[in-house]
Amino acid sequence: MKNRFVETSNVLRFRKSITAVEERGASETCLIVVDGLPGLGKTTTLQNWVAQNDCVYLRAKSSWTPNWMLGELLEVLQVPVPGSAQRKYKKALAELTHRFMMASNEKRTFGLVIDEADHISAKREILETIRDLSDMLEIPTILVGMGRINDNLKRFPQVASRVSQRVKFEQATIEDTRKMFDELCEVQVHDDLLQFIHKITQGFNRELLDAISKVENFGLRNPPEEGGLTMHDMAGQPIVADRNTSRTIHVPNEV
Repeated sequence: MKNRFVETSNVLRFRKSITAVEERGASETCLIVVDGLPGLGKTTTLQNWVAQNDCVYLRAKSSWTPNWMLGELLEVLQVPVPGSAQRKYKKALAELTHRFMMASNEKRTFGLVIDEADHISAKREILETIRDLSDMLEIPTILVGMGRINDNLKRFPQVASRVSQRVKFEQATIEDTRKMFDELCEVQVHDDLLQFIHKITQGFNRELLDAISKVENFGLRNPPEEGGLTMHDMAGQPIVADRNTSRTIHVPNEV
């Protein structure tokens, strides 16, 4: 499989939200909430954005405290971690400010991503710490979760009011599926097989990548005719495990 990042419709919506935050009116409304079911490419998308822009990525822990979070933030920033929470906060603010100014001089976006943010979306002290950093820096601060963040934030109006963009990752469209196969798979795939795979994977990136690997391995051993691999070519072959039952789904023998 080709090592390439595919810009699906979810990716394009996320990037649009970054642009909207950068062009916002109220300076303090720089929080972005990204949510959606597991397996839709949220983490991959955010890690790609972080790598492209030299931003900061944290994965929240269920037992996080503000002090623990600030310590991990400083470790990611690769700066010495002081002892007290107050000194950690000041150090983090100073280093993030420095990174933000460097990014501004280089004409690139800088932001902070906190993945698995469902773990902290009901914890007032941590959210207030994130809000304080976000307000002081006025940089895109992105909370990534699996559907509970928006509901939990309603309990904290001072934080929720800072959210200017909400991006829900959806299951891949048939166009997204075609794009993923065209850009990642070493073997051409016919529309009938593509539509079957789109249906059985339910548009989840995780399952689509598994299916691409299976199709590619088969196609490299059995090169298709012009037009790409068809359902007839792959009849009886395993494609992907069912998300709900874990049972392997095969291409039907009769097509």
